Amino acid sequence: MVAGMFAGTMAFSSCEKEVFPLYDDTIVITNYNYPALADSLQRQTYATYISSNGNYFVQDNQGNATFNYWPNAHVLDVMNDAYLRTKDAIYVQRMKSLLNGIKAQNNNAFPNDFYDDMGWLALSSLRAYDATKDDVYLQATTILWTDMKKGVTAVQGGGMGWSKGKPNFKNTPANGPAIILAARLYRLQNKAEDLQTAISLYTWLKATLVDPSNNVVWDGINYDGDGKISKSKYTYNAGLFIGAALEMYKTTKEIGYMNDAVKTANTAINDLDLSPGGLLKNENQGDGGLFKGVFVRYLTLLINEPDLTKANQDKYVKFLKFNAQTLYKKGISRPALLISSGWDKAPDAKTDLTTQLSGIMLIEAAAQLSIDGTLK
Repeated sequence: MVAGMFAGTMAFSSCEKEVFPLYDDTIVITNYNYPALADSLQRQTYATYISSNGNYFVQDNQGNATFNYWPNAHVLDVMNDAYLRTKDAIYVQRMKSLLNGIKAQNNNAFPNDFYDDMGWLALSSLRAYDATKDDVYLQATTILWTDMKKGVTAVQGGGMGWSKGKPNFKNTPANGPAIILAARLYRLQNKAEDLQTAISLYTWLKATLVDPSNNVVWDGINYDGDGKISKSKYTYNAGLFIGAALEMYKTTKEIGYMNDAVKTANTAINDLDLSPGGLLKNENQGDGGLFKGVFVRYLTLLINEPDLTKANQDKYVKFLKFNAQTLYKKGISRPALLISSGWDKAPDAKTDLTTQLSGIMLIEAAAQLSIDGTLK
């Protein structure tokens, strides 16, 4: 056990002994201190993955120093999670350094060729602006949003393309972040065109990639130019649609959006492909390593929505609690604090940044919910 892991204010810990017959598991553990573990993970991840030039976070813990744009956008997000939870100024310094570093590594510019990548950085930058009120983050968001909107075309009836090199492939990973971003920008700046863009993209996404028979969120359409739907099921697509529906509800207060978020959440946590046995599935490393973290982030925001019914909140909290306790007990190596792509098993020797980030997102979510008293 890592020295200092359980340091800090014990009032924040969730102390209990419980089994989970609903999820066919018999893990028994006492004293889950999520805030202390989150602090330890943040410190160790920074030390393990920061690049030699200090600009960005490297691909893995075993010497691959490749700069990957979209995971670094999520590093900015998890730093923001830690700052909001702790108010430690070190995270403000690191967030600014990372934003500048991403730009430096990306040919001294924020935009790149992928609309989903830009969406992730725009979202994390906007959250950093909300937390710090530093205009540099809003400026970055504005640059990215201006570029992203060029990806919206009439091909396949609307929607934002996946990339500048493959603009006619329309997918959930590009449109979900764009909807969330447009809705949040509208609430911040009250520009009618942002709300219209959010409504248009949401309407297209729901009609095109959300299966009305079972609420499954498919990955994309027209990858091969044949108009076919790519029926791959990933946790982050469900998470993105939950987030998009929630942001539309927060913006318009139209109950239909809340109903969409709840239906998708209910489907995802009971889907044997996405959540076998109640545990979010192992989507391996590489890009897939980050998928579960995205789902956790947006399910947590739904849990925090005051208009969510108590019954649904309790259900989603129980789901996240089971995942967090499983990861806490089984999926984190000590003392290295590396995180497994499967939250019910020990990590491999090589741990990608993407995989590490998903676990941090889960523990940060559990920390926030335990501090708030929502997760007991």
